[in-house]
Amino acid sequence: MAYVAVAGGREAIEKSIELLSLYRTGGTKNIEIEAIRDRMSLLIDKVMGEAGFYAPDYAALALKQSEGSLEEAVFLLRAYRSTLSRNYCSLPVDCADMTLIRRISSAFKDIPGGQYLGPTYDYTHRLLKFFLINEKEQDVREIKEHWESFTGQEEELTAGRITELLRREGLISAELDDSAPLDITQFPLTFPAPRSARLQTIARAETGYVCGLAYAGIRGFGPAHPTIGELRTGMAEVNIAHPLFPDETISVGEFCATEVESLFPVEDENNQSDNADPLKRLESGKGDKADTSTNRLSLGIGYGLVFGRNDNKAIAMSVLDYLLETEGDSILQDEEFVLLHGDCLEMSGFISHLKLPHYVTFQSKLDRVRHTRRKKEQENGQ
Repeated sequence: MAYVAVAGGREAIEKSIELLSLYRTGGTKNIEIEAIRDRMSLLIDKVMGEAGFYAPDYAALALKQSEGSLEEAVFLLRAYRSTLSRNYCSLPVDCADMTLIRRISSAFKDIPGGQYLGPTYDYTHRLLKFFLINEKEQDVREIKEHWESFTGQEEELTAGRITELLRREGLISAELDDSAPLDITQFPLTFPAPRSARLQTIARAETGYVCGLAYAGIRGFGPAHPTIGELRTGMAEVNIAHPLFPDETISVGEFCATEVESLFPVEDENNQSDNADPLKRLESGKGDKADTSTNRLSLGIGYGLVFGRNDNKAIAMSVLDYLLETEGDSILQDEEFVLLHGDCLEMSGFISHLKLPHYVTFQSKLDRVRHTRRKKEQENGQ
């Protein structure tokens, strides 16, 4: 929107923009891009996730430019991404092959490949560490040197998915979706939306929004209370087809991601067989053996995948994915409501536009209020 409030408004806007430089450079110490990237990695992950653009250095630059404003940094990063050409399309990434940093399951104590807590604040005491106020570079070097002493001793951890074991048992009702994904950055979102479009939209949605909706769904405003089958964080490799030899692939890099598969007990709609009635099984010659192909209950899956280390958003994403895959009367099962109100640029932009001049429209509202008041006073006077 292009608003000019009064004569000379352009000059005032230019001065306002210049003033941002003063506020951004407050204090006496400069913040280097590398420091933001390396010391604020969880914030960097959020910016990249909501921007849909994996570029840690540019995310750090955007945060520095925007005084740490998350939505402004996302705006900058998305705007820059839109200028880049697309030379190749990567091949599908299977996170079962990722090099694990963290892997846990709330559903099983012992899982093939083991559980690895990895770096997490889940088990820390939430007490301020005041010694960090005077932390010196020497202290940082000592921490790094301590962990560098273990370099070469650790193994690269990989493990298959737990849900594959459950699939082989026939306990999971959901079928794998092998349809071609819809790229929401090239095609507009329409309803009903395919699952791939829903997942992309939620992955780019504002973290607090996604977690808030999932929390509401778990509390009772939606039929969803999951058990985390598996949460994994690690480095996933990105490959493209070789431009000259189609049967070969080329690794072009890797990215850090968090993947979650949540499990939900669901009633099998196809359970209309005689499996539930032992008398019918006897009459049909099956004896006491139940037909395991149709169980009364099965497990549904909610899926979440986000850039970087962001457990809560990935879990919340899996909850919303499951809710949108099911039918019901909850507002959280209305895909238009869920998908259209979580984009941080859309929501902050629409709210922010209220700060712009609305003189004409407000004067119209004011005239209507005055007119109705005068009319009411005349009626009372009569």
